Amino acid sequence: MTKQLMPVKVAPKGMGLNDFVAMQEGFFAAEGLDVAFDWKTFRGTQSSWKDFDYLHRPQDRPYTDDKEDVVQGACLWGTICNASAGMGRVVTEGYGVSPWAIFVRPDSKIRRPADLADVPVAVGMRAGSHFNVPYRLEKYLPLERIKTVNTGGFGARLKALLDGEVEAASLLPPQIAMAEQLGLRKIIEDKFKTLWWVPANAPAEVVHGYMRALNRAEQALAANLPKYLPLWKLAVPPEFENVHPWDFMAFGRGERFVNEALPPEDFGEVFAQVERWGLDQYLKDRNAETLRY
Repeated sequence: MTKQLMPVKVAPKGMGLNDFVAMQEGFFAAEGLDVAFDWKTFRGTQSSWKDFDYLHRPQDRPYTDDKEDVVQGACLWGTICNASAGMGRVVTEGYGVSPWAIFVRPDSKIRRPADLADVPVAVGMRAGSHFNVPYRLEKYLPLERIKTVNTGGFGARLKALLDGEVEAASLLPPQIAMAEQLGLRKIIEDKFKTLWWVPANAPAEVVHGYMRALNRAEQALAANLPKYLPLWKLAVPPEFENVHPWDFMAFGRGERFVNEALPPEDFGEVFAQVERWGLDQYLKDRNAETLRY
């Protein structure tokens, strides 16, 4: 008798290929899951968020407006803060590691991190592109001289930089590779942790099966990365599809999945950092035990 698959809606981060590989190779189904990608939320996270307050961003709406059960992922800081604000629970049995960078146009006078003093950097409010800016630039600048401007998702940030609306933009995969192919200049780069968050009532077999499928995809990527690089096409916003003849084979790996438990001390570190940066207005629950799925 064929086992019935459990339906689950997933909004990919688009910073890595694991979700797309797991779908293509049948890893979700092998774990008993009937995954449907939530393209509305995914494309929403790539667009502008200028007109939306926190709790009403595209990634927030499944929890606050639409009341839908969606599995999502974001940066370490954003995921923990979202759960603290009442939007789901943090999955800690695995995490991601993703590249990050700030880019400027090739004609910019900005050439080193210190040159970003008092320069508004385009970010997506309270997400990885935002939190990374003070976290990385504080090595070079005092906090009061680190400035950000809420532009929204990566498509919006890259477009704002190309159109001259901003002098600098905080970028993640695959827009880092896109920026490189467009001839933009990288000022600083680093890596950061990412996490997944799920509805508080998500079935355990869905959560654990989803994470196992991502790990299967990680092993497939490690074994044959070139096979899957064309899947980056799925992560490019529609408005950028014909902007440039993208060479997906040069896009690189992007986010990696790490099949290890998140260190519990990371929760306390996140809360301390966010409080220092003045981004703790929506924090409620700060107990790692109750925030963890």
